[in-house]
Amino acid sequence: MKFDAIIFDFDGVLLESEYAGNKQIAEYLTSIGHPTTPLESMANFMGLAGKDFIAAIERWTGRAISSDFHDVRAAEDARVMQEGIDPVAGAVAFVRSLPAELPRAIASSSSSAWIVSHLEHLGIRDAFGDMIFSGREHVENGKPAPDIYFHAATALGIDIGRAVILEDSPVGATAAVASGAYVIGFCGGTHCAVDHADRLRAIGVHNIAADFGEVSRLIF
Repeated sequence: MKFDAIIFDFDGVLLESEYAGNKQIAEYLTSIGHPTTPLESMANFMGLAGKDFIAAIERWTGRAISSDFHDVRAAEDARVMQEGIDPVAGAVAFVRSLPAELPRAIASSSSSAWIVSHLEHLGIRDAFGDMIFSGREHVENGKPAPDIYFHAATALGIDIGRAVILEDSPVGATAAVASGAYVIGFCGGTHCAVDHADRLRAIGVHNIAADFGEVSRLIF
């Protein structure tokens, strides 16, 4: 292993939630009179959470968010947390292949409850122990600030410069690059368009992986 620890983003890296979530957002915005495609939703909102996510929605629509938006989103989140979402291809096998002694963490913009619920559905909850961190809950500034990655590195007891981070979204990649870690732009999710790797390279990721086989070749 070339690194002292591995830190994963979650949605779009381990869980196939980015396309499903952005499709739901696009359908909602279209239904209230602001036609939006899933690709436009991913381009504008992917990787954001909390006030940054709401601000991006309002910039896109040019108006204050509708009063029922949060209820609609909460209902959809509750449904998929109960039913589960597919893993990204190869994600479960990759996590299970990691050496037991290798420190690892999840540093995501999603809530801890979301992450834990889906890790349980995927059958890899045990692989991360307490090393599950949310940009909504554990730091003041979420992605694209690098704070959640600094927080994870501190919890793991490693120098962030000796960590490798897997990130799929431009927002998350911005945070990861700013942290000083070695960053792999991951393009293995179904939400990644043909130009996705170029967008991540422009942010400054160190390498691109189209699947977990390439991740393995880069880090071992």
